[in-house]
Amino acid sequence: MNKLSLLDLGFFIAESAASPKHVGGLMIYKRPAKAKVSFAADLYRELLTFTDVKPPFNRIIHFSLTGMPTWQESETVDLAQHVFYHKLRRGKNERQDLYDLVSELHQPMLDRARPLWEMHVIDGLSEARFALYMKMHHACADGVTMMRWAAESLAVTADDHELRPLWSVGRRPNKKRLQQLEEEMTSSLLSDLAGAGKRMLGIGRLAAMLLLESVKLTKNAISLPFVADGNTPLTGQVTPGRQFATTSLSMERVNLIRTRTRSTLNHVALTCLDGALHRYLHEQGIDLQKPITIQMPVNLRKEGEESLGNKIGIIQVELSPPTDDPYVRLRNIGFSLRNVRSMIDSVAPEAIESYTLITGVVGQLAEMLKLSNHLPPTGNTLVSNVPGPREHLYIRGARMEELHPISTLPPGNLLNITLFSYAGQLYFGLIATDELPKLGELSLYIDEAFGELEKAVLDAHQPVA
Repeated sequence: MNKLSLLDLGFFIAESAASPKHVGGLMIYKRPAKAKVSFAADLYRELLTFTDVKPPFNRIIHFSLTGMPTWQESETVDLAQHVFYHKLRRGKNERQDLYDLVSELHQPMLDRARPLWEMHVIDGLSEARFALYMKMHHACADGVTMMRWAAESLAVTADDHELRPLWSVGRRPNKKRLQQLEEEMTSSLLSDLAGAGKRMLGIGRLAAMLLLESVKLTKNAISLPFVADGNTPLTGQVTPGRQFATTSLSMERVNLIRTRTRSTLNHVALTCLDGALHRYLHEQGIDLQKPITIQMPVNLRKEGEESLGNKIGIIQVELSPPTDDPYVRLRNIGFSLRNVRSMIDSVAPEAIESYTLITGVVGQLAEMLKLSNHLPPTGNTLVSNVPGPREHLYIRGARMEELHPISTLPPGNLLNITLFSYAGQLYFGLIATDELPKLGELSLYIDEAFGELEKAVLDAHQPVA
């Protein structure tokens, strides 16, 4: 049995039919040359033969009235309740048809009486393609962990035809991690007190930063929660029904901007999102007079740590003040992110975890009491970045051409955006409630904002004649 962390428990407490708490990924494949039309259907039937389900894919959540919930391993898992097959019919098998199906599949809560994951094989896509859609409860894994598992289960060459489904690969902690857990379990009272003191010191430092920011003695040490503009279609009470949209950018073009401006991937991506969101809101008749505030997950794992569950914090980041100049927007966002990075590095990870829980509880209470339409949101939207493989991956010789992340909606946010880099492309996965108007247009605006930034950077760095 394994106890849940407070953060993992929070995903169960926050979950409802209107706001399920699972994360997913959509993988689009090209059938191998000369492969049978039944390739995807044959793959589905073969997946069902891998009945030896390994942890954590055999774990069921067990709630107790006397203590913290625990994970309990099931001796048998019926794959027919977890692995499904769909076939799009001719004339209804284009990209938007696929996105509509995935939106429907992403909405329902996972059944807590079973291990909390599903895989869907989607056949019949145009141009000899098929897709795999996977979803797993956020309490089981965060996006970084889930994508690492997906990459480990796939082949790195088209010649490797061995099938390694995610659930058939053992993922128990390695010896180093087991030793670390043993040391943690046998830690002395003095060590516990020292850890608690470190957490309290970090919380105190973080509180001081927030206080200085609130009285405007500092700028962007960390953006304050619950001060974002709530009069936009981006925030409010989360309702049932989902829609999904994507776009992608060439990493070669992104890296050229990074090199010319000495920026990071996050700087460039958030500059595009900031410009796109301002244009989207303008088209909805809203012109913000202050910066957009995003919620941004940060990885709190130590280098090399591969523990299960979640090890993330969520902080608020203020993007650029409204401007029509994309180069200025890039510089403003770079300034914010550098200050946020300095803040994160100056406090203990435990303090960031505690801050995340506190702000999360406030936001969740507002949603449970159906007050999200009336109270200021924690931020305007949530944006996360999950690094992925640089080379193409394969399953049974079929090349994965695209990998789109699909996340969950935090309390008070009707839109969540996840970035994922894969095989030379940077993918933007946009998931929203049905109430958010014209989500597809927002994805187009991201492309346009990137084009504007690219032109501004190249014009500014033209060689002198």
